[in-house]
Amino acid sequence: MAGVAAKRHAQAAFQIALERKELEAWRGDLERLSEAVKDPLLFAFLESPRIHFEEKARILHQGLEGLNPFVMNLVLLLVARGRLGLVADMVLEYGRLVDEHRGIAHAEVTTAVPLEPDEKDKLVHRLGDLVGREIVLTTRVAPAIIGGLVARVGDKLIDGSTKSRLLALRESLVK
Repeated sequence: MAGVAAKRHAQAAFQIALERKELEAWRGDLERLSEAVKDPLLFAFLESPRIHFEEKARILHQGLEGLNPFVMNLVLLLVARGRLGLVADMVLEYGRLVDEHRGIAHAEVTTAVPLEPDEKDKLVHRLGDLVGREIVLTTRVAPAIIGGLVARVGDKLIDGSTKSRLLALRESLVK
């Protein structure tokens, strides 16, 4: 989950991109930036207090040529503040905001065993009907839930796991 600062930067970027009607262009530029700063040498260079800001800016302008000037300003701001570590979370949050704006919800589903493709399709349709949005599904496998599934769509949590049912049964028997 993105931190508060990353969310704040993503929200600001989203608002600017929305006003300029450049949501997808910004998404592409931000993803390009995210890929660039994954390079440990570049990241260390940009975060180093020993290197002058002007030199960092020159390298960024060369390496990210063609980047939207507003996105470049955002990058330079993050570098100047020593906050380049926020980029990955910021890009994820920006993508989530764009998807939400377009009526797309992200669902994370945890199951005890991997789902078959047809099961995933049924689950996408059921979750979509439940929240009234198109669903992008991410799955995880966690044998600890024993069976069933746990789904998180936005702030909604659907716990249909065997483990939670057994715990509920235990509670009712203890009472």
